[in-house]
Amino acid sequence: MSSPPSDIAAPPAPEAPVTGRALPNGLAAFLVFFSSGAVLVLETVALRLVGPYVGVTLQVTSSVIGIALAAIAYGAWSGGWLADRRDPRGLLAPALVLAGIATAITLPVVRYAGEVLRGGAASAILLLVALAVFVPAALLAAVTPLVVKLQLADLRRTGQVVGRLSGIGTLGGITATLLTGFVLVAALRSTVILLALAISLGVVGIGLGWYLRRQQPTELPGPARTRAALAVLGLVGAGLTTVAPNPCDVETAYHCARVVTDPSRPSGRTLLLNSAHHSYVDLRDPKHLEYAYTKWIGAVADVAAPAGRRLDALHLGGGGFTVPRYLTATRPGTDNVVFEIDGGLVELGERELGVRPGPDLRAVVGDARMLVAGEPADSRDLVVGDAFGHLVVPWHLATREMAAEIRRVTRPGGVYVQNVIDYPPLRFIRAELATVSAEFAHVALIAPPEALAEQQGANFLIVGSDAPLPLDAVRDRLGEVDPKVSLLSGAELTDFVDDAMVLTDDYAPVDQLLATA
Repeated sequence: MSSPPSDIAAPPAPEAPVTGRALPNGLAAFLVFFSSGAVLVLETVALRLVGPYVGVTLQVTSSVIGIALAAIAYGAWSGGWLADRRDPRGLLAPALVLAGIATAITLPVVRYAGEVLRGGAASAILLLVALAVFVPAALLAAVTPLVVKLQLADLRRTGQVVGRLSGIGTLGGITATLLTGFVLVAALRSTVILLALAISLGVVGIGLGWYLRRQQPTELPGPARTRAALAVLGLVGAGLTTVAPNPCDVETAYHCARVVTDPSRPSGRTLLLNSAHHSYVDLRDPKHLEYAYTKWIGAVADVAAPAGRRLDALHLGGGGFTVPRYLTATRPGTDNVVFEIDGGLVELGERELGVRPGPDLRAVVGDARMLVAGEPADSRDLVVGDAFGHLVVPWHLATREMAAEIRRVTRPGGVYVQNVIDYPPLRFIRAELATVSAEFAHVALIAPPEALAEQQGANFLIVGSDAPLPLDAVRDRLGEVDPKVSLLSGAELTDFVDDAMVLTDDYAPVDQLLATA
């Protein structure tokens, strides 16, 4: 059989026809902007949803970003595949309505699942984040390729159409990220944000379906029973939201907060942040220190200066304001300045934890790193570092540069105490000791013996000064408040720290150091 002549070309493969008429440019732009923005609202709120169960760490943040990007990738891929095989006009409205239904059931699903998946295990984090984000984000990501397919009536303008709609989608994501982060999260509860988003998606989807059927009759996919069942599912999801277990009494800009009364001490109050026990205060007795690490801080403060003498104290992190209240009660006239990034916690403290701002207590809302830089040199007798993001010291507060700022603010002979949480094999506390020791000439460590032996996780208290520490007096006072605790200094502390790295602004892998081996 002879081959065809070389000058005869095979006919080109036929182009897949574009089904239906293009959408008005304004409507197409709105759909892409709205759906892309909705994905970023989900991504931002997801951190608030999963935080009470798995914390707010670098791993959790990375999981939310990664799962959201995976959902966008699979959703866009699937949407493009469907757009080449079915009329996109019949798919757009269902995609938005289904995304609204998935959003409505996200919150109860996460709250019920979160009670089972509590903890920081990587598998629990990934699964809980996937439940929070993947399905609604994938459905929303399918909208853009469906719209693009409809707008490609003239294939000579493919680049212009795709580029314009891609840019509009990106602007939608940027707008939603800024609006959610700066306004919505601070003003509304996560429940309200998600339900409002679900309703908005449903309304837009139904309105779009009505508009498209008027323009060109198109049967929605699936039998009527299926559509009715989905509508019922959405209503059930919204209803479950009202009865799902809620770990928060108050949602601040940074925390899911709850205040619990101590059943064995009627005046005792426990502050829980993201379900972790953060602070304990006694409304009637500010001298009562419940948690071990607060007793250690109190012991160091008790011997930092002659008994009863006022101090100028700076607190990095407020929480329940336990230590400032203790200093005011034991050393009248003490000037307590508290740097607390979460204004909602300050308000909660004033409302429920006996915090009374005045001449002896000033709360300044802002990031401690930024605020310390504005403090005068040699202005504080005592600096207390007790700032946490969930159970992790924020990395920028754990570096040598931060320690240098604290040393600058501390008066000669003044004392810096820093509360740290770590778990075996204790890589972070060793690194933080090395970091503080790089700036303060005299350093000691207070911790439970079991924790030092790497048998359990615990609080550790670093004590630093440019002058020799009153170690004997501290040991005596610790013996009175917590006889089982250990105090390391000198050669013992050097051996414990070993060759641990010094953390710097350039390299401070705090979350990785905290990861258990």
